[in-house]
Amino acid sequence: MAIELKVTDFKPEHLGQLEFYLEVLDRDIRKEDENPSVGLILCSKRDASVVEYAMSRSLSPALIADYKLHLPDKRILENKLRELAELAETSSTEEE
Repeated sequence: MAIELKVTDFKPEHLGQLEFYLEVLDRDIRKEDENPSVGLILCSKRDASVVEYAMSRSLSPALIADYKLHLPDKRILENKLRELAELAETSSTEEE
């Protein structure tokens, strides 16, 4: 899987760049028993019409989505970090 994170609005040339990366992955890295590579472009904003035109002739399996610059509530982050730390601690104890 190739993931492109763009700090700009989606531009059709982003898809061309992603397709290049997918071709490299499929030719040089993918194993014979694996499915074709999939691409994901995350951009700050996307215009549905521009995305539709850009994707209309593309044969590559790709998804284009916009992201939001918003962090979850501080308490939620603290709880998740605590859960991950406990999980890591439990895993390391079980390995011993």
